[in-house]
Amino acid sequence: MPRPRQSGRHRRPEPAAAPEGAPALVLAVPGVPSDAIRALADEVVSIARSELPGLEAVVGFLEGDDVAHPALATVLSAADRLRTERYEIAVAAGREASAPEGPAAVVVPLLAGPDNALMRQVRQAVMDSGNTAELTDVLGPHPLLAEALHVRLSEAGLARADRARLFTVATAADGIILATVGGEEAVQAAGITGMLLAARLAVPVMAAALDQEGSIASVAAQLRGAGSVQLALAPYLIGPELAEGLLDEASKEAGCAAAEALGAYPAIGKLVLSQYSAALGLPQQPQGAPSL
Repeated sequence: MPRPRQSGRHRRPEPAAAPEGAPALVLAVPGVPSDAIRALADEVVSIARSELPGLEAVVGFLEGDDVAHPALATVLSAADRLRTERYEIAVAAGREASAPEGPAAVVVPLLAGPDNALMRQVRQAVMDSGNTAELTDVLGPHPLLAEALHVRLSEAGLARADRARLFTVATAADGIILATVGGEEAVQAAGITGMLLAARLAVPVMAAALDQEGSIASVAAQLRGAGSVQLALAPYLIGPELAEGLLDEASKEAGCAAAEALGAYPAIGKLVLSQYSAALGLPQQPQGAPSL
């Protein structure tokens, strides 16, 4: 038998649906395309779709060049053509239809923090497609990213899984290096999420740049100088923007273990949708309380 509908204040709200004719959400994925990165991006857009039924979401790659990994500019041009074709079909069928207005797509960069070089590529792709898309900001800083970092550290055995339980992890770090890419601006932005992570773990957290020589070693020395003995490296990165081998080199430089990149953690998909919704002025889905 179907379960009775809940009523009153304990009823779970039904998810809102995407407005009819809403622009497509286009996830802009950096880095060299691969099957693994495609799977990660597909999982992120799947999470976004589950939060907003009816959402049209597709993936475009900054360095894409084939059917499996289409270039961002190609995806944006296709979104604009599809919108025009749908309008023409509706008119030909005698249905009421409004002429296309506004952006054909909203581009959300799959980046936790700012990276000027990658954002220039995204903007260029938008221009190459005919400026028919609106570009959002990156995903962070945000409390949900601090939650995701905490989870990745706990999965690696580098942090307690639950700060409310009175137990310790033998390998838990007493100092965290928050590793990002994108230079000093990225380090400053990561530092904001780092403060949230420090509050969750009750240990010092400092941001450093993987792509700046000496940055990781310098921050490791500062943490050790302040009394931290067991450090851990936490990538403030989703994954595609992380060059192969860069994290391993940083881990050796700092002399500590590293957690995995954020990947397709559920919060990533929710933040992608949040940026899309904000760009269109749609009601924001309520973000759940941190799980840790």
